[in-house]
Amino acid sequence: MSLKNSVTTSDYLNFDSTLNKAVKIIKTEKNYKLGFLVVLGINAGLRISDLLKLKHEDFENDSISLTESKTNKKRIIRLNNNVKSAYELLKTRTDVRTGFVFTSNQSTVITVQYVNRKLKEMFGSKNIAISSHSLRKTFGRQVWSNNNETDKALLYLSELFNHSSPAITKRYLGIRQEELDDIYMSL
Repeated sequence: MSLKNSVTTSDYLNFDSTLNKAVKIIKTEKNYKLGFLVVLGINAGLRISDLLKLKHEDFENDSISLTESKTNKKRIIRLNNNVKSAYELLKTRTDVRTGFVFTSNQSTVITVQYVNRKLKEMFGSKNIAISSHSLRKTFGRQVWSNNNETDKALLYLSELFNHSSPAITKRYLGIRQEELDDIYMSL
């Protein structure tokens, strides 16, 4: 729950530096599962509720098939090389190959609150608002950027995010606000 009159939007992260930092976390830190969560989040664009439900068995193929919690829609996510490589690194850090991927030391699924706290510690600063939703927005911004910031990319993202229109996706990714800010700066 958010505080009354507070801003509750989250910002996106730089894709490349976030990916590099997350891979380093998988290799070297005790929160290696969280490092994998970040890699998966910025490469799959799933909500945190869907990420936390994933099991090791979901990574045995080249794609993940799931029903999204919020929309109840079926979705298939192809696993790219970033995710496959990060999962291979994760397997070098643990012997567990069944059950939920994102578990605590007590073998329970980690909470959204824990993820948000850790993401703020790892990636936060005074200038940006970081939460688990930042991973999904980072995915969206990277897709938009990789597709030359076109309306076609917004259309695809609108479908992937299950938004009702590309205009909502534009606002969600903060693109609309940037365009408005540019109007003031061009004067």
